[in-house]
Amino acid sequence: MKAEKAATPIRRASIGARRNPASQAAILAAARAVLAEDGYAGFSIDAVSRRAGAGKPTIYRWWKSRADLLMEVYAAEKARIRAVPTGDLGRDLTEHTKELWAFWWGTPSGRTFRALLAEAQSDPDALAALREKFLPERLLDVRGLFAAAAARGDIPTEEIEARLALYIGFNWFYVLTDQLEAGQAAIPVAMRLIAASSRS
Repeated sequence: MKAEKAATPIRRASIGARRNPASQAAILAAARAVLAEDGYAGFSIDAVSRRAGAGKPTIYRWWKSRADLLMEVYAAEKARIRAVPTGDLGRDLTEHTKELWAFWWGTPSGRTFRALLAEAQSDPDALAALREKFLPERLLDVRGLFAAAAARGDIPTEEIEARLALYIGFNWFYVLTDQLEAGQAAIPVAMRLIAASSRS
């Protein structure tokens, strides 16, 4: 049985387009709670507004759409997962991917990722947010792994973007086909192939 929500949440003052840190934190906390309790299908700006005690105009001023807010919730949760180069690109990619898949499989915001990808295919605003903001920010760590490997001379610099695209494609195939659990054994094999030297 779901916990009852507060009947009279404290209304929080907005300071226009510039985000009030307290209001932002309250809205993101409310969004995480609504997502955990009601799932992606039950997630709405109305529900977040009621829970946070923030007006809908304030939320829409800071996040253009439901997808935009969900992407920020996802980003805040995923920020705990860091990809740090150790000198072995294949191993680094393998360990990072296993941790990422555990997040996608085991957390409400992680499980939302598949629905966000699907929504972006039919919503131009969600697609723009995914392509122009979400992906570049979320791929910084992984791009760093490839850049470090190139700096060591393990892979050519000019292949970083192609290998990154292969990495994304591998991950999204298992996300979109709901095979994260079944696909675990394929991670080390795929990462070795993606990290393999192409030098003769």
